[in-house]
Amino acid sequence: MAEFAWSFLQKRALSEVVRLGERPRRGSNAAREAMRPVRHHRTIFISDVHLGTRGCKAEALVDFLSRNQCQTLYLVGDIVDGWRLKYRWFWPEAHSRVVQEILRKIDSGTRVIYVPGNHDEIFRTYCGREVAGIEISREAVHETADGKQLLVIHGDHFDAVIAYAKWLAHLGDWAYTVALQLNEWCHFGRRILGLNYWSLSAYLKQKVKNALEYICRFEEAVANDVRARGFDGVVCGHIHHAAIKTLSGVIYHNDGDWVESCTALVEDARGHLEILRWADAGLRPLTIPAEHATDELPEAIPA
Repeated sequence: MAEFAWSFLQKRALSEVVRLGERPRRGSNAAREAMRPVRHHRTIFISDVHLGTRGCKAEALVDFLSRNQCQTLYLVGDIVDGWRLKYRWFWPEAHSRVVQEILRKIDSGTRVIYVPGNHDEIFRTYCGREVAGIEISREAVHETADGKQLLVIHGDHFDAVIAYAKWLAHLGDWAYTVALQLNEWCHFGRRILGLNYWSLSAYLKQKVKNALEYICRFEEAVANDVRARGFDGVVCGHIHHAAIKTLSGVIYHNDGDWVESCTALVEDARGHLEILRWADAGLRPLTIPAEHATDELPEAIPA
């Protein structure tokens, strides 16, 4: 794995960094971008972007990042999908633009903390280091504006399939990729008909009882561990299921994903956290406030 990480970084990532370091051209596009409304948050958490896969909603994420500013941005794992890139290189311009938007935030003073997940585990080798202004850490502790201590983790180590049967996880990843491809065809047809975004893969998984049981077991395992470690709450990703709820006496936050639900977790200046869904149709933001907190998006379920 270390050899692959080094080869990946040398052959692809370094050339990307050089190209992405170029400043965007000034012109009418820049002027239009400057006129777009921008939201300001204290903190933004995103995860499960899966750059390098066809299922990644990179354009929606670029739009979200350009229209939402923050003091601190947490990248909570699976930002780049090393599992897929290892076997097939897929990196369109929109994926490079995601990286550009993150680098722009660093240039503007945003602190960016990257907690690698299982799909981008190659970057765990660099935990404790800072690369291009991005702090890489195995886990992080975030203090909210109202003084709560939140553990920030990807969460894959609470997944028994990942921990004890990694071959099965790769098989599941392949099946999920096929489902996402079918999802794209469904989305294409709905756009022709003028219909809003709807996730076929999420709908199918939602009908599977075992998938829902898996979500509950994962959430409970995370919450129990966080309570035992003395934290007030947790922010995680991994299962592609956005939620805010109280479990085992701690506040469980999952920021969702950017392959199906296009969700982020945001904190305001008072320490209030909520799930923000960046809708596909017209890229209009839909907010789910924390006080309704089963706060689970019906289309956000695990890979």
